[in-house]
Amino acid sequence: MNPKPPTMKEDYQKKLTPFKLLKPIAYLLLLLLSFTLGYLSSPSSPTTPSFSPPTPQLPQLVNLPTQLDHFRLTTHCATPLPSHLIRQTILDRLFNSTSPFVNFPPPYATPLLQRSRVKGWGSKGAVFQNLIQKVQPKTIIEIGTFLGASAIHMARLTSQLGLKDTQILCLDDFRGWPGFRNRFGGIGLLNGDVLLLYQFMQNVVSVNATETVLPIPFSTGSGLDWLCEMGVYGDLIEVDAGHDFNSAWSDIIRAYRLLRPGGVIFGHDYFTAADDHGVRRAVTLFARVYGLKIKLDGQHWVIESS
Repeated sequence: MNPKPPTMKEDYQKKLTPFKLLKPIAYLLLLLLSFTLGYLSSPSSPTTPSFSPPTPQLPQLVNLPTQLDHFRLTTHCATPLPSHLIRQTILDRLFNSTSPFVNFPPPYATPLLQRSRVKGWGSKGAVFQNLIQKVQPKTIIEIGTFLGASAIHMARLTSQLGLKDTQILCLDDFRGWPGFRNRFGGIGLLNGDVLLLYQFMQNVVSVNATETVLPIPFSTGSGLDWLCEMGVYGDLIEVDAGHDFNSAWSDIIRAYRLLRPGGVIFGHDYFTAADDHGVRRAVTLFARVYGLKIKLDGQHWVIESS
């Protein structure tokens, strides 16, 4: 039996079916297009605005020393103590009026100390004799002492030059740095406490310089601020502690406040393998900010007071 041929109406509806499918597809495409255009035209999601500091103007540069002195605790130092009162003042304030060398070393530490264990870097450079002869200092402040090589050398020089009343103040926390005992054998350790201060003191005792050299066993930052508050100024100041930029900058800017008129501040590592750690950059910036001139003496930088 042959199938019944489609009527005209059925044939029309069959032809119309694809057009019915196109209509919802067109609506869907239009909806997607509208959504896309709306998304692209909407404001972007908020982001953290970037900040570019403005180019400093002249008034800002004038105040740059204050802006850079992030660690300052006091604006002005105390009235300078007379040089002949400095040693006793420090003994009174830090050591109960008694020299730390009295009854040194204590019995428990004696077996852990070497009779002499002196080590330093550039500690006998010509700069020491050059500056001591020029300045004739009554007070020398050394920032960063380690085992006392530079301090002992300066004590010998002042004695040879007849500067018998010169005091050398050695500011150091005497903690060294992590792992330094791997490089420097023979430094005792007692219950986790490295005996760097005791070995330094033993080195001073071994050259009979206990009336000239005096340790100030504190961090350079707190120690320099304390000297400032006490009115302890130096005629000659050596900076040779931390070698990164922040440490060197902080030490130099604090130490310079303690420099007597006509005095000299100087330091090591301006032309050594360590200079790229920040010493040279700190010295150069400091000189530019304060309008000072850097002189060179071997591996040392030298700045005279303005």
